[in-house]
Amino acid sequence: MTKKSFIIFTIFILCIGLILTGCPKKTVVKEEPSIKKEEAGKVEKEKAKEEFEKSLVAKQTPGIEGVVFESSMLKDIHFDFDKYDIRPADASILKENAELLKKYPKVKIQIEGHCDERGTNEYNLALGERRATSTKKYLISLGISSDRISTISYGEERPLDPGHNEEAWAKNRRAHTIITAK
Repeated sequence: MTKKSFIIFTIFILCIGLILTGCPKKTVVKEEPSIKKEEAGKVEKEKAKEEFEKSLVAKQTPGIEGVVFESSMLKDIHFDFDKYDIRPADASILKENAELLKKYPKVKIQIEGHCDERGTNEYNLALGERRATSTKKYLISLGISSDRISTISYGEERPLDPGHNEEAWAKNRRAHTIITAK
């Protein structure tokens, strides 16, 4: 075999090898247009808004002008006996409440401070006010504007559980949130 035929033979073998192995196929990744992502975001926000609005229950409250709303999505927090500091478990509840309120910046709330039946009326009204105020301060620290939050104390006047035992008293030591304007 001559040198020239050897080179031609080698080129021929390389060409056949390339043909047999072929070129690797490119994987094409199609990105969704940002419009679809925006639409999905809008749909998600609408569903969240709809869920929030379904959770609202209108009620007439003595001492509050107009209709107020309760929402099962705004959770109550509870306090230890004769205390008004926010417990760690209740701090996480307030963080969830704050996230919900951030989604609806026009919603105004009122925080009601409640106590159990032990103590004088005057003492319980003052303790209920401290509970409502500490709850308000915590929500403000989470980014909720203070002009969206009002407070009131009901002391022992509106028990959640009318029982006269520790279980009932623990339920009654709470800060409850209502919606005053949306």
